[in-house]
Amino acid sequence: MIKPLAYTFFSTNELKPAGWMRDQLQRQADGLAGNLDRIWPDVRDSAWIGGDREGWERVPYWLDGFIPLAFLLDDRDMQDRAKRYIDAILDRQQPDGWICPCPPEKRGNYDLWAVLLICKVLSVWCSCTGDARAQSALEKCLLQLNLHLNGNTLRNWGAARWFEGLIPIYWLYERTHDGRLLELAKKLRIQGFDWPSVYDSGLIEGLTKGWDQLSHIVNTGMMLKSEALYSRIGEDTGFAYRALQWLDAHHGTAAGIVNGDECLSTSSPVQGSELCGVVEFMYSCEQLFSLTGDPMWLDRLEWAGFNALPAACSPDMWAHQYDQLANQTSCYPMREKHFRTNGKEAHVFGLEPEYGCCTANFGQGFPKLALSAFMRAPDGVALCVLQPCELNAMAEGKAVRIECETAYPFRDRAILHIRCEQPTEFTLYIRVPGFAKAAVVGGKIIAPGTLHPIRKAWLDETVEIVFTFQPELIPRPEGLYAVRRGPLTFSLPIPAKVEKKEYIRDGVERRFPYCDYLLYPEGPWNFGFASGQFDLIEYPVGNPFDPQTPALALRTKLRTVAWGMEDGICARVPDKSQTGSICEKELIPYGAAKLRMTELPLLKNRQ
Repeated sequence: MIKPLAYTFFSTNELKPAGWMRDQLQRQADGLAGNLDRIWPDVRDSAWIGGDREGWERVPYWLDGFIPLAFLLDDRDMQDRAKRYIDAILDRQQPDGWICPCPPEKRGNYDLWAVLLICKVLSVWCSCTGDARAQSALEKCLLQLNLHLNGNTLRNWGAARWFEGLIPIYWLYERTHDGRLLELAKKLRIQGFDWPSVYDSGLIEGLTKGWDQLSHIVNTGMMLKSEALYSRIGEDTGFAYRALQWLDAHHGTAAGIVNGDECLSTSSPVQGSELCGVVEFMYSCEQLFSLTGDPMWLDRLEWAGFNALPAACSPDMWAHQYDQLANQTSCYPMREKHFRTNGKEAHVFGLEPEYGCCTANFGQGFPKLALSAFMRAPDGVALCVLQPCELNAMAEGKAVRIECETAYPFRDRAILHIRCEQPTEFTLYIRVPGFAKAAVVGGKIIAPGTLHPIRKAWLDETVEIVFTFQPELIPRPEGLYAVRRGPLTFSLPIPAKVEKKEYIRDGVERRFPYCDYLLYPEGPWNFGFASGQFDLIEYPVGNPFDPQTPALALRTKLRTVAWGMEDGICARVPDKSQTGSICEKELIPYGAAKLRMTELPLLKNRQ
C-alpha cells in the first residue's frame, strides 16, 4: 500500500488556461519548445524514433513539456506530432519490456536516468489521452527494470535521480496494485543517492570546487522531493525543509531559486542559475505541495515560476539562456571563463547555449505551472496557484465548473465563478500566498500563508479575492538589497542593443528565429537605492515578460555609484564610497528584464 497524496493534479482535459497564461503557453507553442521536432537534430532525428542522433534524455525531456502543452492548448497538430513520437517509441519497445534505443549488448552501460524519464513521459501521455497501449508499455518497462536492477545497479545520473522513477511507479501502482512495482521502488531507493545523508552529514558544505554530482544544480532542484516521494511507502523526516533552508542561506537568489552554474555557486548576484535547475526546482515544489499539503511550497513555486523561468527566455520564447544572473549587465560571449564550471557563452540567449539539456527540458515549466492552478482535495477542490483558467471537473459525482478571472500576479484581485448543474456540497480551498500583507476572501479577512476552506452547497456563486501587497527591500548578502512585491521580484532594466548571430556548429544550424541573440548594454546601470519608497504603476497586461511591455512597474529614486564591469560582467559589489546624483527610475518585474540590476546597495545618504 502507498500513502495517499494530500492533493492530486487535475488532467489537461479538466483544467484549461485562460488570459495571460494561455497567451504565454501559445507563445511557447509558437516558439522553440513547440518546434524542436522540426528544427533541432537531437529531437527531429533522434534514435528514439529511428534516427541517428541522441538517444538518451533529450526526447523524453522535450515530450515531458510538449505533451501537456499540446493538450492544454487543444492543439490537434501538436497532439498528432506528439503521438508520432509516442507511436515510434512504443513500436520499438523490445519483447522483454526494454524501451530505450540501445542494443541488448549495451544495456549494462546505459544510464538508466533515461528509463526513469521516459516512464514518467508515458504516464503523462496516459493522463492526457487514456491511451491503454502506453499504460501497457509502461507496465512492461517498469517490470523489466525491476529485473534489470538485479544485475545492473544504478549509477551516474540514474543514481542521482532515482526518485524520479517513483512518480510513474506510483501512478501505475494506483491502477494495477502490482506489488512488484513497490519492490522496484525499494530497489531504486537502496541503489540511489542518499540525499538526506549528503546534507545532514555536512558533506555538501565542502563541495565548492570543480564538478560533481552532489552539488550539480539540476540534481539539487530535483532532489528536494526525494524523501517526500519515498515517504509514500517510507517515512519523511522533513529533509526537503532542511535542504531548502541550507540552500537559501548559502546559494539562494533574489528570484527565489538557487545559484548553480553548473554546480552550486554561492549567492553572488553575478553567478548563474541554470534553466534546467529552475524548471526542476519548480516541479519539486509542485510535487512537494501535492505530497505534504504545505502551501509554503506554492509560494516558492510562484517565486521561481513568475520570475526566474521567464527571465531566462526571450519574450517570443524562441531563445533561452543556460545560465541567468540576478545582476546581468550583458549577454555576449566572454573572453575569459567566469562561471564555476560552465563556458563563456552560457548566459547568451539562443538555441543551444552551453548544453542542449535545457533546450529540451525548459518547456515543462509553464505547462506544469498552468496545471498547478487547481488541485483535487479529498473533500473538494483547491485553488493553489492563482492564474486565469477554467476547471471542469466532478465533485460528489456532479459536474462543476470554476472559472478564475484574474491577471495575478500582475494584479491583486480575482473573481471565481462557481457553477454546478445542481446544488453540490464540497469544500473550496482558496490559497492566500504567504507574500500577502493581508487578504479578503468572500468578504472575510484571511491570514496569509493559508488554505482557506469554504464548505457549502454550491450552485451559481461568485467569490471575490483581494490581496494587499507592499513593496519591500529584501536584504541580500554583502550589503545589497532586492525589491519584492508579492511573488514578483523587481529589477532595474538596462536598455539593450540586440545582435542576431546565425551560424552552424557541430552540424546544428542557428537560423532566425532560432539563432543566438547577443545583448549589449546601452544605458546606465550603476545605481543604488536612494530610498525605500516605491510607487506602483499598472500598465496593460499584454506580454508581461517583454521588457517593452511590462504589466506593472515600481517608480523609485536611485543614486549613481561607482560600479566596475569587466568582460561584460559587473563587479560583485560596488564601491559605495563613490556616489553621485539621484534620479527617478522604473523597476520592472525580474522576468521581463533581460538585462537587469536586481541586487543594489542602499545609498540613502552620501557615503
